[in-house]
Amino acid sequence: MFAAIVTLASVSCNDGKTYAELLESEDHYVNNYLADNIVYNEIPADTVFETGENAPYYRIDEEGDLYMQVIDPGTPGNKVKDDELIYFRYTRYNLQFYNDGEFSYGGGNDDDMSMANTSFRFGNYTLQSSTRWGSGIQQPLVYLPVDCQVNLIVKSQYGFTSEMADVQPYLFKLRYYRPKI
Repeated sequence: MFAAIVTLASVSCNDGKTYAELLESEDHYVNNYLADNIVYNEIPADTVFETGENAPYYRIDEEGDLYMQVIDPGTPGNKVKDDELIYFRYTRYNLQFYNDGEFSYGGGNDDDMSMANTSFRFGNYTLQSSTRWGSGIQQPLVYLPVDCQVNLIVKSQYGFTSEMADVQPYLFKLRYYRPKI
C-alpha cells in the first residue's frame, strides 16, 4: 500500500517536486506553525493536559505527524468505546497558507449546520465512513473523553484518504460528540 501511495504521489506531484521534496515542504509548513506555539514532545504520563487557547501542542506520535492542543478536555470518564459511532464537527486550515499568525480561510462543517454530519466508528478502519477522514482525527479520543474539543495538526499520511497524494498538512479544530438517542 505504501508503494502505491508513493507511486501515486510521484505521478501527481505539483510544480515538478519529488515526493521527498513535498514531504520536506510539509515539514516546513508544520514547523512554521509550531514555531508560534509552545510544543511538548510527549503526552503527560497522567494524561492531564494543559487546556485552553494558549495551551501547548502535544506531539502524539513518534514521527511528529500529529500534534494536539486541548481546548476543552471534556467530561472525565466519558471515554469512547471500540467501534462506537462518533460524530464530529470541524474546521480545517491548510498550514501552507499560514502567515504572520493568521490563516486566509478554513473549510469544514463546524459553522455550517446545513452541511452533512461527519462521523466515524472509533478504531474501525474496515468501513469507508471511517477511513475517508483518515486515522488522525480519531487519535485525540485515545487520550480524551468524547465531548472534548481540540486543535489537531495532521500531516498528509494521517489525513483525508482522498488527499494523501497532495502532501498538505492541516490544522483541524475538532469537536466530538455522541449521537442523540
